[in-house]
Amino acid sequence: MDRRIMTIGAAAVLAHALCGITTAQAADTWTVNHDESRLGFVGLQGGAEFTGHFGVWEAEIAFDPADLENSSVVVTIATESADAGASQRNDLLPGSEWFDVAAHPQARFVTTGFTHLGGTDYEATAELTIRDMTHEVVLPFSLVIDGDTAEVSGELGILRTDYDVGIGQWASADPVAFEVRVTVDLAAQRGG
Repeated sequence: MDRRIMTIGAAAVLAHALCGITTAQAADTWTVNHDESRLGFVGLQGGAEFTGHFGVWEAEIAFDPADLENSSVVVTIATESADAGASQRNDLLPGSEWFDVAAHPQARFVTTGFTHLGGTDYEATAELTIRDMTHEVVLPFSLVIDGDTAEVSGELGILRTDYDVGIGQWASADPVAFEVRVTVDLAAQRGG
């Protein structure tokens, strides 16, 4: 048999196999319903709890509970959209001592793996980048899928000082505590 025909045949079989693998490894994509979702944070100032949220963010979600290995989430957050619930905090957050939005307009959350803990409970291991500083974080979350809709709720604690958020005169835990809780409440639709 002609060696070229064998090579072409082998290439065709390989291409077909790769197409099959690619199709099998494509997790379902999900589109966030922003009207029903919230990406928030909780902090302490002077011992009193305050809540805030980010108004502008996008999420690229490919997730299948039966195929966690090929699932992924990338969230891009506009740091200038932070609303900490009070004008004094909101005036400070964009500045160089806090988010420094002029130099660092975005924060990113990029998953590196998922673990199913049982029932509706999961963990996402991810790299969180704020002010160009990246640290591994683990987000415990609950997931409920009903047909083509999904609801996710989770919370993780971070230290703002790990990302140089609140430096200079704000570098101590008084009046703003180091720990910040990031809260996630998402509603999403399959596809879109």
